[in-house]
Amino acid sequence: MKFLSNLATAALGVALATGAAAQNYPHKPVKIIVAYQAGQGTDVATRLIADQLGKALNGNFYVENKPGAGGNLGTEAAARSAPDGYTLTMGTSATHGVNQFLYQTMPFDAEKDFDPIILIGSFPMVIAANPSFPGNSVHDLIAAAKSNPKSADIAMPSTTARIVFEFFKAQTGAPLFGVPYKGSASAMTDVMGGQLPLIIDTVTAARPQVAAGKLKAIAVTSLKPTELLPGVKTVAEQGLPGFEVIAWNALYAPKGTPKEIIHLLNVEIAKILTQPETRQKLLTLGFEVGGGSPEDLAAFGRAERRKWGPLIQTAGIKAE
Repeated sequence: MKFLSNLATAALGVALATGAAAQNYPHKPVKIIVAYQAGQGTDVATRLIADQLGKALNGNFYVENKPGAGGNLGTEAAARSAPDGYTLTMGTSATHGVNQFLYQTMPFDAEKDFDPIILIGSFPMVIAANPSFPGNSVHDLIAAAKSNPKSADIAMPSTTARIVFEFFKAQTGAPLFGVPYKGSASAMTDVMGGQLPLIIDTVTAARPQVAAGKLKAIAVTSLKPTELLPGVKTVAEQGLPGFEVIAWNALYAPKGTPKEIIHLLNVEIAKILTQPETRQKLLTLGFEVGGGSPEDLAAFGRAERRKWGPLIQTAGIKAE
């Protein structure tokens, strides 16, 4: 009985300490690791959220960039940090979704090593074409590929673009040929110059060229139409129900971070995401605004991994 009493007292002490930690949070600077270079969309969005969180919680939230290994380097550093709420990381569809299927070995487990906080935002990909391409729809693209496969070669400037390509090819059976590129700039240049007829890229990268008439949008890969490219139909709307491939950003903490801190961050960021100014800034960066509970994010992450793991393995996609 004395042992049980001591155990209960210890448990109460831990609970009180945890509650106090959350009540006084943050009493020192909070680091948010971004596993990519400064200036990229993920980095800019994270800095926006960090600034707003600092104002909301009267604290100092700052970004530390730690790029490398497709996001794995910085994400590993976050996973190994103390679970006290003072190190967070902005996860992505790569680090917390597909990387585990692209790399032979992983230095962290996307599910077991992190506590989800909230989905910050997502952005669809777009299938776009040189203005001289004779079609304007998914149906036209498939028909062109079947009549003359060479007429529908597609530039793929990222791993996500290749996943869209492989999923589209598997769903349609069209004899498409994908051409890998190291980045958007060179791929866009070749498609706009007529070396290739089509490209799959982020809406953020493509929409300035679409607006300028240098590319025409065929379809977006979100399940619903996006404000980012008004008037452009989704792949799903054009005959492939359920077709959806999106990239995303979400905030995570090292596993074991006090639940009260996770809850506090979720509530405050949810408020931030509803602010018109924040929403507009994220839209300008190319993000559809997120939200939801930590449980929602956990379920979403699991669904993404279940969805893309088999496709990546079947297609033999590897990290370059």
